[in-house]
Amino acid sequence: MSQVCIVCGKKPTAGRNVSHSHRVTKRVVYPNIQKVTIVVDGVAKKANVCTKCLKAGKVQRG
Repeated sequence: MSQVCIVCGKKPTAGRNVSHSHRVTKRVVYPNIQKVTIVVDGVAKKANVCTKCLKAGKVQRG
């Protein structure tokens, strides 16, 4: 599944894990993307939306 929100464009970001001894490894932080049914121009369709957009009411669920 694509990890990009169609509303805000949020996508995975790169970061680093830093241990107590300061050893650094790369990591990826994924957004919480859900596949939901939304209404677009009166037609219901499936779309990938992050939970922040769902909670804020930026999409009309159908």
